[in-house]
Amino acid sequence: MDSSSQQAFIKKAATLISEADGLLVTAGAGMGVDSGLPDFRGAEGFWQHYPALRTSGICFEDIASPVYFPEHPELAWGFYGHRLALYRQTTPHAGFQILRQIASRMPNNAFVFTSNVDGQFQKAGFAPEQIVECHGSIHYLQCIDVCEQDIWPADDFEPQVDMQRCLLLNPPPRCPHCGSLARPNIMMFNDWHWVDTRSRQQHQHLQAWLKKTRRPVIVELGAGTAVATVRYFGERQKAPIVRINTHEANIKKTAKNVSLAMGAQQALTQIQNALDDMGYLGKTQP
Repeated sequence: MDSSSQQAFIKKAATLISEADGLLVTAGAGMGVDSGLPDFRGAEGFWQHYPALRTSGICFEDIASPVYFPEHPELAWGFYGHRLALYRQTTPHAGFQILRQIASRMPNNAFVFTSNVDGQFQKAGFAPEQIVECHGSIHYLQCIDVCEQDIWPADDFEPQVDMQRCLLLNPPPRCPHCGSLARPNIMMFNDWHWVDTRSRQQHQHLQAWLKKTRRPVIVELGAGTAVATVRYFGERQKAPIVRINTHEANIKKTAKNVSLAMGAQQALTQIQNALDDMGYLGKTQP
């Protein structure tokens, strides 16, 4: 894409945003790349971050499933414990604040629908009641045996992981009700025991927001097609979509859609500049 075409698409994206009364952010794994988080594109990309699993031939879909928790809890929590520590220490990139700035100019502010379990939107200042984490959150735990439909924060668990072997060194968290092993409250692959209570409550907040928002605009960030939950959700809304994706930016061309084959932070920065040129970011909503 030449620079003039790219600027035209940026301006179109800014125009669609300026016409909206609410910002619906839909985000996949690509949103975190600019913060330094891996998106695990393919087995080789995954093993680059977890070389200990290459030897055993364990791919992302294998380790990101409930099966290893009862059989090899140190291995399962070696993987998830490392991710928990990584997400805790990661600072959200500047694009998160640009989204908050844009939303602050809209009557209905923003709502976030994300498949990411990293808690980065909360860390960036989005309120818990304006976020749906459709696959759950690593920052919450549940009983592996689901003795109760209970979910509790993982705040008290400080994982110590040997990354050479991808093994947890300290005791794993336990269910406060029955003492069984605890696991992240994440919907994993082939997972029939995910407790979705928290997610269902989040969806109720989302439905209330959608009901009052008449002219939403969707800014989709790093949501691919491998697990297309986020894409399908956004497309079902029948609202204008600004699709931002380095690798998979294709979208049906209409007057209300625009695609930007860029990273999240770069695209949002350019959209911010275009909105600034339009005088939009200086507006004060009644």
